[in-house]
Amino acid sequence: MRALISVSDKTGVVEFAKKLCDLGVEIISTGGTAVTLADNGVPVTGISEVTGFPECLDGRVKTLHPAVHGGILAMREKPEHMKQIEELGIKPIDIVAINLYPFKATILKEGVTLAQAIENIDIGGPTMLRSAAKNHKDVVVVCDPADYEAVAKELAETKAVSCETKYRLALKVFQHTAAYDAMISDYLRRQIDAPLPDQLTLTFEKKQGLRYGENPHQSASYYQEIQPAAGDLVMAQQLHGKELSFNNINDTNGALECLKEFSQPAVVAVKHANPCGVAVGDTIFEAYQKAYAADPVSIFGGIVAANRAIDEATAVEINKIFIEIVIAPDFTEEALAILTQKKNIRLLKLPAIAEPVAEGTITMKKVGGGLLIQDVDTKLYEAEGLKTVTKKAPTEEQLADMEFGMKVVKHIKSNGIVMVKGGKTIAVGPGQVNRIWAVENCIKQATDSIEGAVLASDAFFPFDDCVSAAASAGVAAIIQPGGSIRDEDSIKKADELGIAMVFCGMRHFKH
Repeated sequence: MRALISVSDKTGVVEFAKKLCDLGVEIISTGGTAVTLADNGVPVTGISEVTGFPECLDGRVKTLHPAVHGGILAMREKPEHMKQIEELGIKPIDIVAINLYPFKATILKEGVTLAQAIENIDIGGPTMLRSAAKNHKDVVVVCDPADYEAVAKELAETKAVSCETKYRLALKVFQHTAAYDAMISDYLRRQIDAPLPDQLTLTFEKKQGLRYGENPHQSASYYQEIQPAAGDLVMAQQLHGKELSFNNINDTNGALECLKEFSQPAVVAVKHANPCGVAVGDTIFEAYQKAYAADPVSIFGGIVAANRAIDEATAVEINKIFIEIVIAPDFTEEALAILTQKKNIRLLKLPAIAEPVAEGTITMKKVGGGLLIQDVDTKLYEAEGLKTVTKKAPTEEQLADMEFGMKVVKHIKSNGIVMVKGGKTIAVGPGQVNRIWAVENCIKQATDSIEGAVLASDAFFPFDDCVSAAASAGVAAIIQPGGSIRDEDSIKKADELGIAMVFCGMRHFKH
């Protein structure tokens, strides 16, 4: 029996090779792996002794040879295969233990060049792995050091590796090489900002298994991109509390998306994937107090996201109710001492929490049998696109609340309406099947006087009923995209009721 071992990650390889040697397996190896094994007392046959050809081109070519691939791919149950390799002087290779050039580690290095990345694209390794995985009935293929012990144990106990184990290892290889190639293609595409290809292959790494999905009867896992941005949720460090759930992760991500709209101290409270209280202030303490007051009922058991460090005073307020998660760029020592008194609260630290989403970042939604991909909605509206369409113009304070309102409503499920006053939401009407219901829901649920408030809508008003309802509740100004064939009806009604209305020209559906 012969084993070909060639690894970039040397973890456990010496011990594995020694166990194989003790079982009478001949070790073939290449380059640095051969040196490592020999230096640790493992008898090694160099690859050039097998191929009869020297390694060349700075090691780029060493295993791409019939003496290697013929030995791997020969089907043992086919007499003609075995006769042919014997005539060619090729010996079978029964175990292939390979891991690949560290492409991921290379591209994650600060300042890495394209040339350095390309030089760390493995060619011979994936080829040998795929050859061995294809012929897994006859060849044991190992791409993960975590599998060394199981393979060695089976060989020691039964003198063979089971068909089930060989199949599992082969499957692991094809998953590994597919992810490796996808990582390379994605990296190269990003270097020239190329459009998404006609055939899209994505690769993510498992961050953690989850106890269940949205509901206890659903299984779930949490995956992360190879190169996440510093401000992405997957980069958060959990400081306290039990493991995050599927819904925790989804809701916290929604809170982050909304929070990134603001540069001044801001707090976003989320419940069931919708913001329930959003506010800005001169300090994070003020912002939290306003966000809490925006909806003191819904925030209970919700997510709190802040774009400034949580201080002692804010922590005291947070601890007065049950909060599932607090995520912030940092926590003072005093705040941590207060918040960690509750064992079930989850505290997440994300230093780059305020980092905006980069232009061109994509978002994905799985549908039955397919995948929808689009750019993330990073825009709000163009300043030059703002147009006062009513006789009455908004005040400076109302314009500020209009901007605030649009920053919030773009993160509300459509049809979405929010009412704001003084840099905080006073009512949120998310996910209604018609817009008037969203307005009426806001009016019904408002936690502060609507008199003088600003209403923001994620899309245009198809009828003037929304204007009428808003005015009757005390709304003083409205911002909406405009674009309905019946815009004039809404404008006329606003003029009739003395409301200032601004068209921003940009819709923000969220489904």
